[in-house]
Amino acid sequence: MKTKKSLVMVATLGTTALILSACGGSNSGDGDSPDTAGSGDEHSFIYITNDPIGVNEFLASGKEGIEQAAEEYDGTSKVYESSDQETRRSNLEAAVAEAPDVIVMITFDFTDMAQEFAESYPDQEFLLIDDCPDDQPDNLTCAVFREYEASYLIGVEAGTLTETDHVGTVMAVDNPFLHRYSDAFYEGAQSVNDDVEDTQLAIGGDNPFGDPAKGKEQALAMASTGADQVFAVGAGSNGGIFEAAKQEGFTAYGVDVNQCPDAEGYVGDGTLKFVDTLVVNEIGDILDGSADPVSSYGLAEGGMDIVSLTDDAADSECTVMDHPDLVDTLKDVKQQIIDGDIELDDPAVSAAE
Repeated sequence: MKTKKSLVMVATLGTTALILSACGGSNSGDGDSPDTAGSGDEHSFIYITNDPIGVNEFLASGKEGIEQAAEEYDGTSKVYESSDQETRRSNLEAAVAEAPDVIVMITFDFTDMAQEFAESYPDQEFLLIDDCPDDQPDNLTCAVFREYEASYLIGVEAGTLTETDHVGTVMAVDNPFLHRYSDAFYEGAQSVNDDVEDTQLAIGGDNPFGDPAKGKEQALAMASTGADQVFAVGAGSNGGIFEAAKQEGFTAYGVDVNQCPDAEGYVGDGTLKFVDTLVVNEIGDILDGSADPVSSYGLAEGGMDIVSLTDDAADSECTVMDHPDLVDTLKDVKQQIIDGDIELDDPAVSAAE
């Protein structure tokens, strides 16, 4: 049965999207044949990544979603992995030539091409995850996440647990989108601790989303400022941030998947981003003609959450589980956000101004 969701319309932002970390993999779109999954013959779906899946759980979750959609809707799925702008375009061209029911693209790297191809192929349905062009064609569906809701919850933890009254974020790059994590994290900390200070550092360099060494370097610099609660928003660089946490004894927080086992005893919690749920839902809505032009996934829709509030949190190895009263507080705050009692603005809007 198709999973139901409630949709919240949001104004489209021309901001960049975060590509977050962990594991996964499939063949490359650089001339290799794409992976194929599913055995049905009623529908077909193609998923195109902006980068190789490799150690990137954000992209891997989309692959899982396209395979689930193939199973759910009696179809087949293929995955094309890209490595640069040239392979993204060639993969899109190859996908259009196959004329599947839906072509799914992920992250801001496809924003301009999504508009271009949707305009050029009006009979082809496209889905873009994590961004949307300003002039959105009718055959292009967009879906985004409210990352700042889960990040606020992580901030509540940090603001409660800090012993130095200093928290911080090490993020891949300094852009409006990533402020959905860093600024919301600080806002959450401030909500429970008036004295808390905040530091934000960007990894930067040639490979900010996959440079653990640089991530560790910046995390060590963060520790030198006195921050004892550090939000790791570095994608494939997060491993280095966790190494620094073990070395310097501060608490880190992960993203996208449960990263608490990556540095047992030094990772407090983490945000979760369910790309697979989004892909299945949006493809189903596209197939039955009920898709909204832009849909938003947060805590209420089950698109975002934090590890400590999941059903298997007791086995998560997150250190926040040693503070059951705090976990109860997080449950209450989460419900207040869902109910609208706590209203959160999108930090990306302010950061872009």
